[in-house]
Amino acid sequence: MFFGITFEKLLLIGVIAAFIIGPEKLPRYAEQFARFVRNAGEYMRGAKQRMRDEVGPEIDELDWRKLDPRQYDPRRIIRDALIEEAPAKPAVKAPAALAAKPASAPPKEFSAEEPPPFDPEAT
Repeated sequence: MFFGITFEKLLLIGVIAAFIIGPEKLPRYAEQFARFVRNAGEYMRGAKQRMRDEVGPEIDELDWRKLDPRQYDPRRIIRDALIEEAPAKPAVKAPAALAAKPASAPPKEFSAEEPPPFDPEAT
């Protein structure tokens, strides 16, 4: 149900209300509650009909998912982007200089006299 009210809690509230109201007034209050529920249903049906009159018959064919504001949630956008499969990249051949270098060669160590190469575009 809504607001954490389960059927059992609703039934308990009804039983307590029946004891408080008493058997003399209970039928009258039950009738008023039934009238309230009936009027609420008629109001909802009327609102649906008014909306259909205002918007037109295409409201039944309207894709409501396009109007869902939850689609603009940043977390959902990022999740969908991450889940989305990346396009397949064509295989790139390694240059001949890299292919000739053995895979088990230790990395080159640089000293104070010979600093590592500097790339101005990387910073």
